[in-house]
Amino acid sequence: MTDRVNIAVIGTGRMGSVHTRNLVRKIPEANVAAVCDIRLGVAQALADELGVQRVVADYHELLADPDIPAVLIATPTDTHTRIIEDAARAGKQIFSEKPLSLDLPSIDAALAVVAQAGVKLQVGFNRRFDQSFRRLREVVASGQIGRPCILRITDRDPEPPPISYIKNAGCIFLDLTIHDFDMVRYQMGEVEEVYATGNVLINPEIGEADDVDTAVVTLRFANGALGLIDNSRQAVYGYDQRLEVLGTTGMVMANNQTVDTLAQADANGFRLSKLPYFFMNRYAEAYVTEVREFIECVRGDKTPPVTGRDGRLAVVIAHAAIKAWKENRPVRLTEIGY
Repeated sequence: MTDRVNIAVIGTGRMGSVHTRNLVRKIPEANVAAVCDIRLGVAQALADELGVQRVVADYHELLADPDIPAVLIATPTDTHTRIIEDAARAGKQIFSEKPLSLDLPSIDAALAVVAQAGVKLQVGFNRRFDQSFRRLREVVASGQIGRPCILRITDRDPEPPPISYIKNAGCIFLDLTIHDFDMVRYQMGEVEEVYATGNVLINPEIGEADDVDTAVVTLRFANGALGLIDNSRQAVYGYDQRLEVLGTTGMVMANNQTVDTLAQADANGFRLSKLPYFFMNRYAEAYVTEVREFIECVRGDKTPPVTGRDGRLAVVIAHAAIKAWKENRPVRLTEIGY
């Protein structure tokens, strides 16, 4: 296959800009035919930087173009499902940033339209495309550590996001932990039951926004294994991302990545290099890989590696965690709408 896929990027904020730069600079199989943002000046600045010729403020113009078979949606979360539905009805193949929505009825309505239209939908859970996490999954699936018994994820941000962001993020479980809820399914299979607890230990304003900044989630999987996720909005030493699976005959872990492999030693002991301070640095290559694989799915008519169902189930687990936190009890996913 030699044909490049014409794709339009809808939303040129933080993530949209990352994806557009990656498409132009690192994914030769794709051609960015247009960028779109209601803030036309923002989109134009990005287009000028990258040599993209077409800039629009209304995404409907792009959906009406038969020469654009695919779109990448990186708009605010509360617009995702509406644009997905419009794109599906227009017959476009769709990549959407996560989460699909903060509420399940909107997701279900959008997935029904996608199914009826028969188009592809890939959800932007980029951590599945991290080389270390993929390798860990392969090791577990191969049986090298026996039957998996315990999965543990540490996911800690270096500093809290702005309060204005917190107020619109749907709480820690739908924002920070949503990545982990997808990752546990990717690594271990389906989740049956969730318990979550949390507290405000870093910034009182987060509590005033009816959220927590420190949380622990325990999970029971359908295969009998157990899981533990610990989250914090503030790890002053950097972006802390670790994953471990204990099996009956061994263990496999994916440790933090540092900015380099340098280690220094003196009379005070050893010092390692710092952790990345931002998720875009830590997962830079994963962002490239996920969109490249979407483009290959469009070119080769293959099923996307992260489907709409995957996107929905991460939100189901998040809502189960919210319910468990608020009601102080384990919650089965069947209570939410598994």
